[in-house]
Amino acid sequence: MMKNAHFPLELSTTLSLRSGDQSWGTERRMALLAAIGTEGSISAAARKIGLSYKAAWDAVDMMNSLAGDLLVERVTGGKRGGGAHLTRRARELVAWYQAAQAEHQRFMAALARFGPDGTRHLDLLHSMALQTSARNRYDGIVGAIESGRINDRIRLDLDEGISLIATLTHASTERLGLAEGRRALAFLKAQAVRIGPAEPAAPPAPGAADPEGLNRWTGRIGHRTDDDALMEISLDISPRVRITGLAGPQAQGSALAPGDTALACFQAADVLIGTTD
Repeated sequence: MMKNAHFPLELSTTLSLRSGDQSWGTERRMALLAAIGTEGSISAAARKIGLSYKAAWDAVDMMNSLAGDLLVERVTGGKRGGGAHLTRRARELVAWYQAAQAEHQRFMAALARFGPDGTRHLDLLHSMALQTSARNRYDGIVGAIESGRINDRIRLDLDEGISLIATLTHASTERLGLAEGRRALAFLKAQAVRIGPAEPAAPPAPGAADPEGLNRWTGRIGHRTDDDALMEISLDISPRVRITGLAGPQAQGSALAPGDTALACFQAADVLIGTTD
């Protein structure tokens, strides 16, 4: 047995076709169909792709019975003593499969460039595709769970030194399968976030929550929008974490401008937690 051997990790997968719970259109069988189309007989096609004669015939019988349409027709007599040819449906199916397989291979090659973190990137793309009304959406790792008889406190770690606290019912924690180390998503409406001047004693860094479940994040104002009644402000908490909220009453009339340090507060009960599976 080889020890201390290091081989590069590679992604490997193929497409297959199914009917109900029966998988019949494997890569090898689709190659057999294509070979029948070019060779004109099942025996010649079997030799071309390295199948035994019996295995090729069994595969043809299976495909004919499970595909929903006749794919291979046997021909008797003739100058060559008979053979086989593909039906129109089979030719269309082979062309479609080959095109899909080519696209699939291009996708896998692109995914392989992400390396071992490819799955994490796919999960991120999935979370980005979610459409919600929440302005604030975060992707993090469950850092701690404080279980209670009714409610649980979930700490979600978003970035180095930055986390948020969410309050969920214990039943919700179990239903979502939340556990330390699991990835999760957090959603927070801008209306639930109050932004005001930074407290004099508050340092301009990271996010945290107090024992009562009030999350307090300090950051620098990146954007401000005003209308007749509201002031919407976005704070950059870190290069990866931004939060958008509304100015609280204490901020009305204050000179909160881009670049200033400000404080964002939101209740743990206002944070919604979700998972990608």
